[in-house]
Amino acid sequence: MLNTNTKMKKYTYTESKDTRSGFGAGLLEAGKQNENVVALCADLVGSLKMNDFIKEFPKRFFQIGIAEANMMGIAAGLTIGGKIPFTGTFANFSTGRVYDQIRQSIAYSGKNVKICASHAGLTLGEDGATHQILEDIGLMKMLPGMTVINPCDFNQTKAATIALANYQGPAYLRFGRPVVPNFTPADQNFEIGKAVMLNEGKDVTIIATGHLVWEAIQAGEELEKLGINAEIINIHTIKPLDTKAILDSVHKTGCVVTAEEHNRLGGLGDSVAQLLATKKPSPQEYVAVDDSFGESGKPAQLMEKYGLNAAAIVAAARKVITRK
Repeated sequence: MLNTNTKMKKYTYTESKDTRSGFGAGLLEAGKQNENVVALCADLVGSLKMNDFIKEFPKRFFQIGIAEANMMGIAAGLTIGGKIPFTGTFANFSTGRVYDQIRQSIAYSGKNVKICASHAGLTLGEDGATHQILEDIGLMKMLPGMTVINPCDFNQTKAATIALANYQGPAYLRFGRPVVPNFTPADQNFEIGKAVMLNEGKDVTIIATGHLVWEAIQAGEELEKLGINAEIINIHTIKPLDTKAILDSVHKTGCVVTAEEHNRLGGLGDSVAQLLATKKPSPQEYVAVDDSFGESGKPAQLMEKYGLNAAAIVAAARKVITRK
């Protein structure tokens, strides 16, 4: 029987911002807090919102040009002298183009490099499939020792960037270009590897990451109208995964929907499925790109076409409940 007595927690926002600007703000603050923080960019300073950091710390910035593989090697070398390098370019170039350099020079060596990637996923929009990487989370999470973070809004991206400056080890930080609701607290305490409970529920668990978190909240409101009480969890850290939060929730609800702006193969959904398969087999539905490349188009149109919105999450939740 569905729970019709509890109310969905209400979330509001006063502004919308792009998450890449959250990275820029966080990088500047991290630089102020720690003189060892340095930044490198592959000729995309404006797109990565690094201008304020460069203005404040010009001697701690390195413009590498369109030479992403070289940038990763330089960043790895800078860590030997105690620096904390943040590299910046588009997600496609931050991962696929330089995977060998990341694997050999950063991950294998355990170097303290923060790989910061903008313009990820379908919401890159008109730039099309060649730039809309949907495999980057999978690529990065498979590397031993690599932390993978995918925050949901401006405030959380800023907090994540600051937290990474104080974290020892290689990490991948994913964010994007589109303007999205900025609803998390400005003064939040960002804990790497710790999920955020957005709404407690009993009928279905919705686990979302990145841009899909706000869509999950909207889906929860729609499900409430149908008498379905959804538990909604913001998984900003995909690796290490907060396994306790996920298992505790699914023990209560008995089923789960995962939502991400990524290929369904290799992303958050697969991490959750692997956990459930070994600890608590449960019905699961994916809201993700179904093993395909993207295409050129307006971000909102693409999210609708590929089923990455609140309506798709509602449909998945209703379906998975019938499988319990």
